[in-house]
Amino acid sequence: METNIPGYIKTVYIALLIIIIVFFMIIAKQLLVPLLISGYIAMLLTSSCNFLERRKIPRSVAAFICLLLFIGLIAGIVVFSYYQVSGFMHDVGTNLQEKLNSFVIIANNWCLDTFGFDLGMRNGFEMKKAVEIVQPENTSATQLVFSLLNTLSDIILLPVFIFFLLIYRDHLAIFVTKVFRRQNNDGLLEKMTSIRRVVHAYLMGSGKVMLILGVVNTAVLFALGIEHAIFFGMFAGMLNIIPYLGPSLGAVLPFLFALITKDSAFYPIAVVVAFTLIQFLESAFLTPKITGGNVNLNALVTFIGLLIGGAIWGIMGMILIIPTIAILKKLFELSPDTQPYAYLFGEEDSNWFRRRERRSKAKAAKAEEEA
Repeated sequence: METNIPGYIKTVYIALLIIIIVFFMIIAKQLLVPLLISGYIAMLLTSSCNFLERRKIPRSVAAFICLLLFIGLIAGIVVFSYYQVSGFMHDVGTNLQEKLNSFVIIANNWCLDTFGFDLGMRNGFEMKKAVEIVQPENTSATQLVFSLLNTLSDIILLPVFIFFLLIYRDHLAIFVTKVFRRQNNDGLLEKMTSIRRVVHAYLMGSGKVMLILGVVNTAVLFALGIEHAIFFGMFAGMLNIIPYLGPSLGAVLPFLFALITKDSAFYPIAVVVAFTLIQFLESAFLTPKITGGNVNLNALVTFIGLLIGGAIWGIMGMILIIPTIAILKKLFELSPDTQPYAYLFGEEDSNWFRRRERRSKAKAAKAEEEA
């Protein structure tokens, strides 16, 4: 005999489940972060694996080839970034450091004369103080070594996780169908495939948008005569992976660099105006055209998710939270009990009240006819 559980009891259960999940995410951060990253990369590489497997290549070999190509792509990006960053740091260590010091002294004197507030940098910007702010005094060399080893272990775990997830992807899909055995297996597998496609489309679309923005930002900075335009432009494009906050952070560095290195205020203002215009065009035309309605999350849920992801896992959490919420939305759509939460995550349905009004009028007209 089936028991009808009141709606508010179900809401309490789901709220408790969410609290337990968040607590588990905090405790198991060291394992979950590389596992989630590996899962999303595996979803991204699944279509390439399927392509190779249709050419009669064994699954393990196909997974290894895709993983090797992906590592080669990442290695190329890392090498490119290294040369850009090293060129920028070389300038920081020579003429730029002198200009930065003079600019900081002027700003410190202005604050002191105008507001009576001393920034504590009368002699310029001291790198030693900045290092002390970032690195606590009680951090020992042993702790730094262990921190480095933890980072290296995470990097080593990533390709291992990706390889096994690619090999056992069908096994995991069958496991889910056994968990939800009361539902139609074919329909369930189709929904799981749609989840993978959503993540794949989101990641591919985000990559295309970041590349286009990086090229456009670089071209604008070149036109303005800003040095290290490639570094600033591509870095700002990569930060676009963090919605709302990333584009603003990407404009800060070239703005400060132009403010310090250029003699006219036109250049930093032009950088801000150009980046603002580019981000407006991106949000209004570029992202909807490329990613389309793949994620379909409303802005409120996205912003709250960014705050929660940042509080739990830092910057990496802000990057991972959007595809994770998109997957949760699709999972909530699987059960009638959780479909309201899927609606809560999605975009606003502006025609809902109109449809309800039309249905009410139709019922009233039908009632009048029967009377």
